[in-house]
Amino acid sequence: MKKLLLGLCLALSGIQISFAQSPADQEIIKLSKDKWQWMANKNVGTLDSLFHENSMFVHMGGSWGKQRELGVIKSGGIWYKKADIHEVSVNIIDNTAILLNRIDLLAVVGGNEVTNPFIVTEVYVKQKGTWKLGSLSFTKLLTPGN
Repeated sequence: MKKLLLGLCLALSGIQISFAQSPADQEIIKLSKDKWQWMANKNVGTLDSLFHENSMFVHMGGSWGKQRELGVIKSGGIWYKKADIHEVSVNIIDNTAILLNRIDLLAVVGGNEVTNPFIVTEVYVKQKGTWKLGSLSFTKLLTPGN
């Protein structure tokens, strides 16, 4: 019985360890969280440094590149007021990080305040020791909490 209990405890502690985030995962999660705040603050200077020159952005109304995204943020065409992040996962493959966020996004679009549930896919590429956002893609969920 003691051996069984000890084995169960070791197995459970191993499971907890497997869910631990690596320093690189933590770095990407923090960068993503900071990005949401920079977008809310319309901090296009910082975002310009973060976004890769060839980055792509996919929204419910279309897709476009870096300069248009920065223009949309600066003009308030889309004001990302607040992203409530519910779940985050990160997969790193060589110099590429794929982050998935499940969020509720409060935004002003075309002068109307809206809240939508999304899965957001962010792809980061590490170049010369710095992570750059290569893609940001919004997938609207049919119902909140899914």
